[in-house]
Amino acid sequence: MGVRVLCLRHAESENVVAGVAGALPPAELTSKGRAQAAEAAERLRGAGVTRIYASSAVRARQTAAIIAQALGVREVVALEELVEFGIGRLEGSTDPAVRARTAEVLRSWVVDGRLGEAVADGETGHAVVARVAAAFASIAATHPSEPTTHPGETVAHPGEPATHPGGTVALVGHVGSLTAGLSVLCRGLGERVWGAPLPHAVPFPVEWDGRAWRCASWPALRQDR
Repeated sequence: MGVRVLCLRHAESENVVAGVAGALPPAELTSKGRAQAAEAAERLRGAGVTRIYASSAVRARQTAAIIAQALGVREVVALEELVEFGIGRLEGSTDPAVRARTAEVLRSWVVDGRLGEAVADGETGHAVVARVAAAFASIAATHPSEPTTHPGETVAHPGEPATHPGGTVALVGHVGSLTAGLSVLCRGLGERVWGAPLPHAVPFPVEWDGRAWRCASWPALRQDR
């Protein structure tokens, strides 16, 4: 087994509360979001996180910083490849029709596999999936499998001591780009998780087995709670 990535959506941010559509990199966390990030750190405590990767968006970096400080993790790496997907000239719109179209396009990527779709002149699914996949590939290459486990050992989950041979890292991303990327990286995931959007700041494991990524659970699904 390779690296275990404990993924989570950033904590609540101002753009979400205001109903503003788009990638919006400058949007910051709300006070509730800061509390959610602190709660996420407690969920991750004891999981053996050695490094935190985050989207370069402010809200993701703030979430990662709060978690890192609470866990005593020194390394926080910002990756532009993990930012939310862009919607071109409609960035910053509060029009409900734009938000509806954004959801429609995301569904076309995740459920139907129509990665050529885009919101206005924004990113296509092909572009989003490619950059998210590149980020995960870079993480897997940075944390190769190490022979630190023994036959019969089980893989730790958040809150348990880490014995994962490739190590354990955390990753803070966004609901759209993470869902789109993982729906392709983890075969068969898309249709199963559609309708269960990632909640803010709830970690879930994604594991690299040396050949493919495995996503065994999804925090918003009833059976995973």
